[in-house]
Amino acid sequence: MIGKREDRAYFVPLGDGRYDATEHVGGAWFENEQHIAPMLGLLTHLVDVDRNRRRDDELILGRLSFEILGRVRIAEVTTEVRVLRPGRGVELVEAVASQDGRDVVMLRAWLMKPGGTHDIAATPLPRIPGPDDTPGWDPTQEWPGAFIRTVEVRRSRQEPGRGHFWARTSVPLIADTPYSRSAAFVGLLDIANGMMTRAHPKEIFYPNVDLTLHLFAQPQGEWVGLDTSVTFGAGGTGVTSSVVHDQNGPVGVMAQMLTVRPSG
Repeated sequence: MIGKREDRAYFVPLGDGRYDATEHVGGAWFENEQHIAPMLGLLTHLVDVDRNRRRDDELILGRLSFEILGRVRIAEVTTEVRVLRPGRGVELVEAVASQDGRDVVMLRAWLMKPGGTHDIAATPLPRIPGPDDTPGWDPTQEWPGAFIRTVEVRRSRQEPGRGHFWARTSVPLIADTPYSRSAAFVGLLDIANGMMTRAHPKEIFYPNVDLTLHLFAQPQGEWVGLDTSVTFGAGGTGVTSSVVHDQNGPVGVMAQMLTVRPSG
């Protein structure tokens, strides 16, 4: 588990499954509402905590599927975790955040028993240049919001909607609370949709309504790498597809479903 004592964090625990969002989660589409990225990290943390409370065999994260059910105010959220499908080697766990009496974000996570497959581990997915070989880029050139200002980004953009980037943050996910590297890693993934812009966000509105991550390796290190493609369809929808990396190489694949429409 990682994390450190620091006042400047994305969330402050209040007890009984309640967390207060700080100003550092301010969104990109709407600055007075939460950027959803830290919330996804928080729900991942809650799945970790629930698993560790119930069992000692360290099931690993396999798939994380988040449903973004609406806008989230920068305020307190209430959370709940329950096991939907218990099992010795595979479990399906649900974590939900609610606000003002309604669910706002839902996670369904498949947890899996690790196995010894080192001898056959392989992937055809190509590596991307590491953070030291990727130029720095200031995302506030295109995006407003307090959360984006807390993230260090290095980006190589090949064309509109295509390229790779690395991101990290020094801001703790949860104040005064240990949390896993996986939770911190997931807490940065949602920015993929905005780092390889196909259109300027002042002209086209394209928030994602979900995020689904499939992991074939558990992420390590402070940098999150994404090899990303953004596609807009002709009927008002789109998809942001990414191969997810840590500094050792690819660790999974991810997709975000977009609703696309003119801004204003």
